[in-house]
Amino acid sequence: MSRPYPARLSAKLFKSTCTTILAPLLALTFGCSPNYPPNTLATSSSTKIPIKTQSPNSILTQNLNKTKKFVAANSCSQNDPFYEAVNFANKAANLTQTAKSKAEWDEVAGYWVQAVAWMQAVSPNSPKRAFAEKKVIEYMRYLNYAQQQATTVRSQVNSASFSSDILDRQLQLYLSYIAAVGPPDILIVGSSRALQGVDPRQLQQSLAAIGYGGLTVFNFGVNGATAQVVEFQLRKLLTPQQLPQMIIWADGVRAFNDGRIDRTFNAIATSEGNKMLANGIRPQLSENEPKNPRICYRFPRFCQANFPDRHLVNISVETKHSDLKSLLINNKLITNNLSAGMLPAQNLLPELENTIDAHGFLGLSNRYNPDTYYQNRPLVSGSYDGDYNNFNLGGRQIKSLISIANFAKIRKIPLIFVNLPLTEDYLDSVRSISEEKFRQRMQILAQQNGFIFRDLSQLWPTRNDYFVDPSHLNRYGAIAVSEELVIDWDIPWPMPRQKGGESTFHNS
Repeated sequence: MSRPYPARLSAKLFKSTCTTILAPLLALTFGCSPNYPPNTLATSSSTKIPIKTQSPNSILTQNLNKTKKFVAANSCSQNDPFYEAVNFANKAANLTQTAKSKAEWDEVAGYWVQAVAWMQAVSPNSPKRAFAEKKVIEYMRYLNYAQQQATTVRSQVNSASFSSDILDRQLQLYLSYIAAVGPPDILIVGSSRALQGVDPRQLQQSLAAIGYGGLTVFNFGVNGATAQVVEFQLRKLLTPQQLPQMIIWADGVRAFNDGRIDRTFNAIATSEGNKMLANGIRPQLSENEPKNPRICYRFPRFCQANFPDRHLVNISVETKHSDLKSLLINNKLITNNLSAGMLPAQNLLPELENTIDAHGFLGLSNRYNPDTYYQNRPLVSGSYDGDYNNFNLGGRQIKSLISIANFAKIRKIPLIFVNLPLTEDYLDSVRSISEEKFRQRMQILAQQNGFIFRDLSQLWPTRNDYFVDPSHLNRYGAIAVSEELVIDWDIPWPMPRQKGGESTFHNS
């Protein structure tokens, strides 16, 4: 019962998520030529973005919390932020109608970034502020769409496809994550249940809260991944330098039933990507990043005026009402046309949530409700579930598990297998029997092969609010699983990776 992949990755992956959404809103700018234009913020060093991301609401209101922070007097904005925002939005909307290449969609996204930044710069005391806050949300939706359009051009990874769209995209994201951050300390692997079931950011934050700060976590979950697929990921696809210090394999019995047809692995095994891999041609990202980008982004700046109350003052020139009205009318016509034709309908535009994030995690917000879930879906019992056909725990999948355990042991990488929670609706008599056989077998294999087995399968059988369907967790369940793992004192959490150093682990 693998789930379809519901959303695409962001265009620039980890770097783009930070630099094109959060960074401009925090007054961080991109590299420019030495002659900086007016109203462009230049910095001599990059600003670190915290791992914990901000919600759109916190972004919208952060100016309200920063009115007592000041910058140099010569950095005053001489433009009406609202007028500038609408102007950039018009440029973005116009270019959207003709954009085809990755570069053109990146330019569209750049315009939306500037539109968001200028609209956010509307003063908290301005009568336009409430309207501007709504426009920020609207512009960020179009920005997200432009980023996703850019990802449709698969030009960054020097590799053929592995006949799995989600594996291709997760691999691209993982390689980009390594380029930006380095190999993660903890890598989460498994099927869609892992992809949706363990929140890496929550795991990072919860570990930091109990003294294990500085650890990095990435979720490399792939829809339909069996034990054979995970073995392929760890042993063949990744190089030793790309491996983590710890592996958390989150999944369940379905990944180990050798009686089912392993369609995902069979597709990977016969893919062009695997053929290239067998010939020594490894997937890699392009290294043609320009060292001196010439594009300067124009963001609002403010000044500290010499007033006794020392509050931030936004100095702006008056814009003719007719000009602003014309821009707004044109913008409304363009965005309406986009929604009707060039872009999907407004209710189909991708939201800022329910998409794979920069850490590889797919957080879904829907909550499983048995009373409504089966109105449009068939109720399939375990007797007719193809994932349980010819149930057998003694074949290739278990061999792959043992191979992974030996692989991790040789490299001194702790392997923790987490049997993820299920609902009581899912665990009918047939599935419950298979589940019990699986738990008993895994406990024996863990002792024999030196990995840790944690059984959470029946932790929340009636907590439907933690699930998006009978066997997949939603974002709230994923947070709860991450917190459950953190309080497990038998897990030897690693120390943050030292550059060029060996792995070390906390004593539990």
